[in-house]
Formats: sequence, C-alpha cells, structure tokens
Amino acid sequence: MQPFTVHTGRAVPLDRANVDTDQIIPAEYLKRIERTGFGPFLFHAWRSSDPDFVLDRPEHRGATILLAGQNFGCGSSREHAVWALEDHGFRAIIAPSFADIFRTNCTKVGLLPVELDADVVRSLMEAVRRDPATEITIDLRDRTVTAPGLHAGFEIDDFTRWRLLEGLDDVGLTLRHAGAIAAYEARRPSWLPTAPSA
Repeated sequence: MQPFTVHTGRAVPLDRANVDTDQIIPAEYLKRIERTGFGPFLFHAWRSSDPDFVLDRPEHRGATILLAGQNFGCGSSREHAVWALEDHGFRAIIAPSFADIFRTNCTKVGLLPVELDADVVRSLMEAVRRDPATEITIDLRDRTVTAPGLHAGFEIDDFTRWRLLEGLDDVGLTLRHAGAIAAYEARRPSWLPTAPSA
C-alpha cells in the first residue's frame, strides 16, 4: 500500500448524494479475480449514458481527488468500488459523509476518505467548477485540507492515520510481527498440527 502523507491534486466535482457501490462499479464487472483493472468501469452506467459526464471532461483528466455528496459509497460492502476508484487514479475522496463499510474499505487500500462540512465541500466544488485547474492539498499529518481561500481541518482516528502514513494494509500490519510469529512457531510443541510444507 502506498503511504499517504501530503497529496496535492486537481479534483472532479461529482455533485451527487447517496452514490452507492453499484453506481460506482456495476455488478457485471466484478468477475475479475485481481484487485486491478476496475478503473475503466468506474461509474460505467453514467459514463455510457452521458457523453458529458463530469469524469470524462477533458478539463478533469488526471484529477486525483474526488469531491462528492453526502453518504458516498452506500449500498453493498463490495471492495471493488474502492479498487475502481483507486485504479482510476484517485488518491482521496472529500465528502460530507461516507457509508461506514466503504470508508473502512478505503483506508485498507490507501484511498483517503476526508469528511468535511457540507458547506466546505460545496465551496470546493464551486471553486473547481470556476477553475478546473484549482489544486487542493490534503495533509494527513496535520489533518488539513487547503485550497485557494480555504483551510479546513478533518478528523481521522489515530490508528487509521498512522496506518495510512506508514502505508500499512492488513498484510503489512501482520508482517511487522513476523519475528514474533516465527519465535512462537519455533516454541510450539511438536505434537500440534503444522502447516503443510510447500
């Protein structure tokens, strides 16, 4: 997992509330067994029915921050929604609120969910609409978001913040204890079952 410390990038203003995981990545694209390759199917139904969909506008190409409405990521608990957003190139999502499971899934792959007051998100959206070249900086160390004329703090629990700063997913967290695990296995009584050798 790529560490997240400070990120500066342009944004896509997706001014919709209650965007669910099926809208983020439709079920028919969930047959892949890898965690990559989902980006092209991000918001597929909207993109295929609207040639002017905000994600496909030339001025937003290469944007790495998604601005969204309240309750982003509601619906099913599919991790694929987060994988699609990350695979598309997003490093962070800023919204007034997130569905709980979606927020947790984000933090497990290094995609930062930033919750800000609705009026602050609205100000960011309006700034990006006026000037798509507007850059937003998210500083996880200081828990702040800054843009021209805007400075706001956000909350994130200390453990999740530390994991993101260190770039540790669940496997990475486990591997930090590899020495203790090996020592335990070496002390284990020989009569206990062992893992089959490769």
